[in-house]
Amino acid sequence: MTLLATLCHIKRANNLLLQRKSAGFFGEGKWNGVGGKLRLGESPSEGVKREVLEETGLQVSQLKLHGVLKFYFGRVEKPEWTVYVFSTRVFKGKLKSSEEGLLQWFAFGEIPYEQMWQDDKYWLPLLLKNRDFSGDFYFNGDGTELLDFNLEST
Repeated sequence: MTLLATLCHIKRANNLLLQRKSAGFFGEGKWNGVGGKLRLGESPSEGVKREVLEETGLQVSQLKLHGVLKFYFGRVEKPEWTVYVFSTRVFKGKLKSSEEGLLQWFAFGEIPYEQMWQDDKYWLPLLLKNRDFSGDFYFNGDGTELLDFNLEST
């Protein structure tokens, strides 16, 4: 069964908010945008707002949906994850880390791609340029190696 999830990249001037996932969470030790699984009946825009609030204390608005990414782990026919990728520059509230992970702002030119999922270096630069995209990313079974991908941008 494919898990439906969201990912939100919050921008402030030329900085990007990233979260380093805590031990025990999917993607532990990796920097990533904020997000998580959709609840039953929840729309991607509702889910991403809820996840960002839970994980950062921030209320986001004026979200831009950049596209959908599908992730395959091992020899499977259907994606294990389908992720709706958003960004915004509009938020309010007091930033606070959660049990999900540590939060930190990074300058666009200093994003730690070597400490992120291997696919991020292909599509995140498109998001930073406000472009739309869709893609399929194929990893080995334990997610430690990106084997192949297809990425389209408009």
